[in-house]
Amino acid sequence: MISGISHMTFIVADLERASMFFTKIFDAKEVYSSGDNTFSLSREKFFLIAGIWVCIMEGQPLAERSYNHVAFKVDESDFDDFVSRIKETGAEIKPERPRVDGEGRSIYFYDFDNHLFELHTGTLEQRLERYSK
Repeated sequence: MISGISHMTFIVADLERASMFFTKIFDAKEVYSSGDNTFSLSREKFFLIAGIWVCIMEGQPLAERSYNHVAFKVDESDFDDFVSRIKETGAEIKPERPRVDGEGRSIYFYDFDNHLFELHTGTLEQRLERYSK
């Protein structure tokens, strides 16, 4: 039986630059750094983001961008602060896509290794309610 998500791993070219990205935008708390040790495939760092274990591992980043993404929930009242944080890192923000009322607000942005992230204010229940109308 699946009991939840264990962790997410992102392959990054530069551990320090990726660390800045995750700590600045997501308030990620670094809980482990392998240094020059490689217990796994390469040097890595572990973070906690809202209790979720996120790993960054040094390696060849994604060659292409896609719409595959991870979305983190944020409160509406914090949305504009998060937009400012994203801009401060120099991350590329995607143009907004059309939305219907009741879907919540979102911002999509790429890290420096072509991973797409989203910050979203809505919930599944709100979206399903809106789409049923």
